[in-house]
Amino acid sequence: MKKNMGTADKTIRILVAAIIAILFFTKVIPGILGIILLILAGVFVLTSFISFCPIYTIFGLSTCPTKEKE
Repeated sequence: MKKNMGTADKTIRILVAAIIAILFFTKVIPGILGIILLILAGVFVLTSFISFCPIYTIFGLSTCPTKEKE
């Protein structure tokens, strides 16, 4: 797997996942919607740690900075 996520993207995903988790565990977003969002938060954290997002690959996106060859 080639990395396709930059630092800013990973940070934003982790922050969003933390907010979702806090809202779920404080029962602001309860029920099925809360569980679905919590699973999405888990996916955000996982993709942030491995620096790879499969959806970016499908659309040909990359937020990872590339090194210029000299």
